[in-house]
Amino acid sequence: MRVPQAGASKGSQKWIQLLVNERRDVFASALECHLPTELAEGITWLSPLREDAYAEYRDADFLARLGVECPNLALREFWPSNGPQWDALARASETGPFLLIEAKANIPELTSSCGADSEASLELIRRSLQSTQDYLGCSPLIDWTSDYYQHANRLAHLYFLRELNRQDARLVFVYFVNDDTHISTSLDEWRGALAIQKKRMGLGKHRLQDAVVELFVDTQKLG
Repeated sequence: MRVPQAGASKGSQKWIQLLVNERRDVFASALECHLPTELAEGITWLSPLREDAYAEYRDADFLARLGVECPNLALREFWPSNGPQWDALARASETGPFLLIEAKANIPELTSSCGADSEASLELIRRSLQSTQDYLGCSPLIDWTSDYYQHANRLAHLYFLRELNRQDARLVFVYFVNDDTHISTSLDEWRGALAIQKKRMGLGKHRLQDAVVELFVDTQKLG
């Protein structure tokens, strides 16, 4: 599904649109700690692009946008329709790394719960989340369909691509610091909230941690 968006005026949507369309240098600089310089600086951005109505992508269309094939397991067998809608998508080369990007600008954005509208969908989601937890070797203190569901389903899709389909995917969380358009969050506040999130989700050291990137971007650098 392709979902066109308006040009945003506040919050994480505003900042990710700005970062992708006007300040790619800031993203590349932050990413150089996690990817070789030539890859970080050579990223092809696929969404949300101004010339594409700032569209965001989900379900099979996000895979098509990335140019990713899933030879071992189809997405529909892992997750029901109306799955994660990605804030941004990019790739470092034709064969990866493929970047799945989730943006947050304040701590309340960290929390969400599953809204699946059928028992069949919920059962598939629960089964895939459990498979992800088993692979990661984590023992959560909470049900992954509640509280931090969005983080959980993003991790599940990383597991789907990397482990089940052997694709070089990376999950990039962009946390915007000092957002003066909505709720300003400091770097220390982010680190404290994320530490709590990881503890409750059982995310200590795990098998996908090298493919999960956290970037803290100060909005004051974006202008």
